[in-house]
Amino acid sequence: MSLFKYDYKQVIVVRSDLKMSKGKLAVQVAHASVSSFYKTLIEKPEYAKEWLNNKQPKVVVKVSGLKELYEVRDKADELGLITAVIQDAGLTELPPGTVTCIGIGPAPKHIIDEVTGELKLL
Repeated sequence: MSLFKYDYKQVIVVRSDLKMSKGKLAVQVAHASVSSFYKTLIEKPEYAKEWLNNKQPKVVVKVSGLKELYEVRDKADELGLITAVIQDAGLTELPPGTVTCIGIGPAPKHIIDEVTGELKLL
């Protein structure tokens, strides 16, 4: 049983069509986690604090491509969730500016699940 009013989590949504190496994928997910956390810290500090105090749970899910990624982002934005779109610098595997993933939250789990609950784990 949680000690908090809501359980909090962060979700990273990754494009599966890019076929990134494991190392590239790990770095992109890390960028999304840090970027969306930082935006949350500024815009909804109460969410950031609760998440930090709740063991910082993260889930990584996948979508088929860019169109689906933006659909997820748009739905998250409609619900007032903080999102961060990650674009690759283009120094290794991908062309510069390639959108690889998005970070959502941290935020209350029940809100994030409205957006990402049906997506498959990576």
